Amino acid sequence: MNRPSGTGYPVEVSVILPALDEEQTIGDCIHKIQSVFHQNTISGEIIVADASSDRTPEIAAALGARVIRPEKSGYGNAYLAAFKEAQGRYIIMGDADNTYDFSKIPLLIAPLEAGADFVIGSRFKGLIHTGAMTPLHRYIGNPLLTWMINVIFHTQYSDTHSGFRAITREALDRLALKSGGMEFASEMLVMASKERLKIAEVPIDYYPRAAPSKLHSFADGWRHLRFVLLLKPLPFIAVPGFLFFVVGLLLMGFFALQGDVESAHLHMFILGAILVMGGMQVILTGFLMKTYSVVHGYENKMGIIVGLMQYSNLEKFLILGAGLFIAGVIVGLNIIIQWVAVGFGFLSEISTAITSLVLIVSGIQVFLFAVFESMMLLNENNGHA
Repeated sequence: MNRPSGTGYPVEVSVILPALDEEQTIGDCIHKIQSVFHQNTISGEIIVADASSDRTPEIAAALGARVIRPEKSGYGNAYLAAFKEAQGRYIIMGDADNTYDFSKIPLLIAPLEAGADFVIGSRFKGLIHTGAMTPLHRYIGNPLLTWMINVIFHTQYSDTHSGFRAITREALDRLALKSGGMEFASEMLVMASKERLKIAEVPIDYYPRAAPSKLHSFADGWRHLRFVLLLKPLPFIAVPGFLFFVVGLLLMGFFALQGDVESAHLHMFILGAILVMGGMQVILTGFLMKTYSVVHGYENKMGIIVGLMQYSNLEKFLILGAGLFIAGVIVGLNIIIQWVAVGFGFLSEISTAITSLVLIVSGIQVFLFAVFESMMLLNENNGHA
């Protein structure tokens, strides 16, 4: 695999290894990579992004790897720091725990040389050795998260959480990667899809770790899920919230028209009120998440979000929130007036009190939504002033 000269890069391949206390395996990984460089006449470099408290950095440096110490901890932060240091035309990503066979690096490079921008080593298309992956990860966690990303973003990945990847420098520079934690793995695939990179998968083997795993199944899984929901909050958060809101409104309206709420339909009326207030909160939260996604570059401005991001429209939400609040207070004051009228005696106005509560709480929700939305958009609108 002789390399042509004059590519404009100091080296052809940069291999990045994020490492956290991997003194048992870092040496084997580096030896395999160096052997690949030698056998295939590749000009390459090895960068170890280290956050270890053991001898990992000393071993790596002694074997000729360049060791950097990211300022922030986290899987994504390790890669983000290393990307800035990498000088290669092709960037190879892999874990330092020896679960990936770095002698197979040429398998990842071949599609890049054939025109691909991004290559993923798929464990599920290859061989997962006994003990390499827990049943929870193999049959539930990884397939579920892969399915979610494929459905939401219309992709066709088979293994969204493989850590053995290759990407061209040009393609990497097109991805606005930001995530500092384990969700970085999902972010990279989503952004690659959004940028319409030419993506390929190759089957790889996955081996058991020598040392205990650093993964936290539920915490790391939640980080991936949270990131996906951040990118697509409207269909998965705002739409269900809207359905709750409509059902609640219909329940309240139907039983209010039926009359005699206090004695016959109070529980269903209260259920409707809960759905209205809860649905309203979920809808507004979905819009806030969507705005956050747009402001931080994960999504483009589109549809209803364009309208929400205009200060003139946010002022209308402030007015709407204040109006709902005032209406609720007026309804509540009417109950007090009636109570005074009966000489502070018994008064059955529970349904009216619930209506007052719904109006007041909904008004506060809308008002605070407009305030928070405005806060997120301060820099956005100032930058376009």
